[in-house]
Amino acid sequence: PPKICVFRRTPKNLIYISVLVVPFLVFFFRSDVLTPLKFTLVRALNVPIEIISFPFYEAKKILFYHRTFNEYQRLRGEASVLKARLVGLDELAAENMRLERLLTFKRSLVYSSVTASVIGRDPSGWSSSMIIDRGKEDGIRQGMPVINALGVVGKIAEVSEGNSKVVLLTDPQFSVAALIQGSREIGLVTGSLQGEICRMRFISSDAQISVGDKVITSKLSTSFPEGLLIGEVVRIIGNPQEPSIECIIKPFVVLSQVEEVLVILQ
Repeated sequence: PPKICVFRRTPKNLIYISVLVVPFLVFFFRSDVLTPLKFTLVRALNVPIEIISFPFYEAKKILFYHRTFNEYQRLRGEASVLKARLVGLDELAAENMRLERLLTFKRSLVYSSVTASVIGRDPSGWSSSMIIDRGKEDGIRQGMPVINALGVVGKIAEVSEGNSKVVLLTDPQFSVAALIQGSREIGLVTGSLQGEICRMRFISSDAQISVGDKVITSKLSTSFPEGLLIGEVVRIIGNPQEPSIECIIKPFVVLSQVEEVLVILQ
């Protein structure tokens, strides 16, 4: 009888051993043949594990909701602060690049000059004038040229101790003697009522001028040194039978975007 009992228990023992040994062999025995079987078993076991763990996971979310929400609020606030700092850093980097270009241009000038920042504009005449943070105490006087690395910006119209008003290139009150760089034709560049362009007047009617020609300051100017860029010809107006013609000039400087300038002192 004892032998019969052992014989009856042997199949059960073999089953138990198989349950323990077979997974061990499948997962730890290195063989390319068993690799698909391994992944099949893992995928099959994942489903019941996810079903069993789902209620516990949801219960955990409910229990820790307040703490998670507070952490979310804190991280959201920190993210907003970091975004604001990033915007500030981008603006600082852009300003540094502009100042570096301006200082490089200043070093190339043979004239004494002062760097100034734009601190105000007239809302009613955005393209007519602006205020800079330099004045009499910095050696600035009325009529001095105002430029940047791209070309002529305007000239000083009014001066106080610490600030100055600049009349811009496109203002009707502005004028400067200029010449067309290619043909060397001389004329007078003035602002216009359109606000974004200039006019070059008193040009000989037989002048050889083309659209795209560059216009620079002339040595005949009493306030600007010669050779400073003003703009380019975009349109020619006039009749060959008239004694003179006009040119529409687009300034090289985008005046609405000017933030720093140079004031030429001498």
